[in-house]
Amino acid sequence: MASYNKVILLGNLTRDPELRYTPNQTPVVEFGIATNRRWMGQDGQQKEETCFVDCNMFGKRAEVLNKYMKKGNPLFVEGRLSFDSWQAQDGTKRSKLRVTIEDFQFISSGPRTGAGGGSGGGGGGYRGPADNGPGPDDRGDDPYGGSVDDIPF
Repeated sequence: MASYNKVILLGNLTRDPELRYTPNQTPVVEFGIATNRRWMGQDGQQKEETCFVDCNMFGKRAEVLNKYMKKGNPLFVEGRLSFDSWQAQDGTKRSKLRVTIEDFQFISSGPRTGAGGGSGGGGGGYRGPADNGPGPDDRGDDPYGGSVDDIPF
């Protein structure tokens, strides 16, 4: 039977990315993303739910994400669900789902400064080596161009 494992999220980082390296020197970055869902309940009250998701990413682009992202920054990610299981120090078996990121785009958090500015919601994505367009390493400036002080966490 065929299967399909794809996750797409747009949210804000819940903590600063943590970069480490595997024994063979492959970069790995770990971070969390929070996504919000708002809806109107049957009672007419506005309701909100926040989902916290642990993520990781491997390779050179993990270093790029680590360099430009910090807690509170918005990020668009695409990846797949991964299942981790381990035995805790007390002997109990533990497990969790996480998203292994395969692609991402930086999301502007407000008006951009500098040439070609625009306003929120797009642009600034890391496009990888096959794309000849500018990425965050090519601009030489902060990919956000604005403050993220208005983000609540």
